[in-house]
Amino acid sequence: MHFKKEAKKYFDKFWFLLWNDESFKGWLFSILFIFIFIKFVFFPVLSLATGTPLPLAIVESCSMYHAGNLLSEFDSWFSRHEGKYSDLSVEKNVFEKFRFTSGLNKGDILFVIGANPDKLKIGDVIIFNAGQNNPIIHRIIGVKDEGGKKRFSTMGDNNNGQLQFEKSISEEDIVGRPVLKLAPYLGWIKLVFFENSKPGYERGFCREN
Repeated sequence: MHFKKEAKKYFDKFWFLLWNDESFKGWLFSILFIFIFIKFVFFPVLSLATGTPLPLAIVESCSMYHAGNLLSEFDSWFSRHEGKYSDLSVEKNVFEKFRFTSGLNKGDILFVIGANPDKLKIGDVIIFNAGQNNPIIHRIIGVKDEGGKKRFSTMGDNNNGQLQFEKSISEEDIVGRPVLKLAPYLGWIKLVFFENSKPGYERGFCREN
């Protein structure tokens, strides 16, 4: 009984300091607690539930941008990019069934789940490691089987062609598959602190190539 009373007393002090103490100490404690909870509890649990080490991802480049973003009009966008997809035998009526047909804008926060390589197909957007500073978010344009394992090739919707590192992506390099745009632009809260460290052509808001 004594132990329960002592435990309740300390818990009440902790709760007051966390939510009700309006002093600087209380504010600092709350911020520290929230940071620790998100980093060491929320994200590990979310990673376990989604099957990927990156359950929330911020779009950091303009390679998947469509002019107009949320208001992008698919017909006019595809007419401007039809040439590069016709070479891949991806027709308009096929592409419009893909996910994220309005593209992804720099700063969008995405909800990501684990990706089963055997179920990935042309048109899916994937996140993969490619020896760059950060994982890449691009759309699959090719799938082939090599020795019982899948290899993928991708291209950004806003890129004029493929980059060398995305022409042959192994299963092991795939981080996950975005399935939902959780918060358009909100990721700029983080990105703004890193803009000055980027080359000039990568800074600022997106434009369609």
